[in-house]
Amino acid sequence: MRRILLAGCAALLASGASAQTYPSRVVTIVVPFAAGGPTDIIARLIGESMTRTLGQQVIVENIAGAGGTIAPSRVARAKPDGHTLMVHHVGLATSATLYRKLDFDARTAFEPIGVITNGPMALIAKSDFAPNTAAELIAHLKKNGEQVTFANAGTGSSSHLCGMLLEDTLKVKLTAVPYKGTGPVMQDLRGKQVDMSCDQVTNATQPIKEKFVKAYAVTSPARLESMPDLPTTSEIPELKTFNLNIWNGLFAPKGTPPDVIKKVNEALNVALKDEKVMSRLKAINTDPASAEQATPQAMGKALMTEIERWKPLIEATGQYAD
Repeated sequence: MRRILLAGCAALLASGASAQTYPSRVVTIVVPFAAGGPTDIIARLIGESMTRTLGQQVIVENIAGAGGTIAPSRVARAKPDGHTLMVHHVGLATSATLYRKLDFDARTAFEPIGVITNGPMALIAKSDFAPNTAAELIAHLKKNGEQVTFANAGTGSSSHLCGMLLEDTLKVKLTAVPYKGTGPVMQDLRGKQVDMSCDQVTNATQPIKEKFVKAYAVTSPARLESMPDLPTTSEIPELKTFNLNIWNGLFAPKGTPPDVIKKVNEALNVALKDEKVMSRLKAINTDPASAEQATPQAMGKALMTEIERWKPLIEATGQYAD
């Protein structure tokens, strides 16, 4: 009994001391995708602000590959002391169903810290793609089906999920062309090597404005201030149920002390009120999370909700990854 009490006291003392000494060295935010993509941009923005708040350098490490599952596998095994964090998006939720041979469980392997951003997707195509409007696009897809090449950033990426949802909504089958990130997808769209894709508006805004790609609709509830002529999917009868919001969230390894989670969460919330961060997020058409969303509880709920949302669609299409 004495040993148990001593162990309990030691644990409490360690927990109490952790927030006072944290962070004691560089904090790494792991991003599961290549540099330059939407998630990377968001991680670097909050990392810069969190550096000032935490008093230690916060750096971003890109560990891309396997549809964004290599990075969470590494983070799940990291020491749970708050010095290794992860920014991931809805792909973390879908990995629970998409991949049948993962060495981590998205439901239990991480401590949620908070939602960072929410942003819509845009249906885009190469600049000389025949359809010019959303109505023409829908008719073209229904008529040509598998003749249309649909590029995505890899299994489990937001563009892959968007493609699956589009196929399910319109009851069509397209030819998926997987890449290793959003950068190569956009490059080949601009080079007219593939027909179309679906990308986070964060990444697609500039190519759309510069007319390097053609845009048909965005998945936001309202039209975007920066592209008011671009309709929303809710305005298009055949796409009324095509609802897709991409969140990015901050996570830590399971077992990270609650007081450390609290300190990181406080730094995240400071970042989301930083004028520079808010201005940059607005410029790339993504919204910073509200104070209610930027909590561990809200992040945990969003993750579980998305797991349950995508599970039946993935199982129905049979688009698993080994």
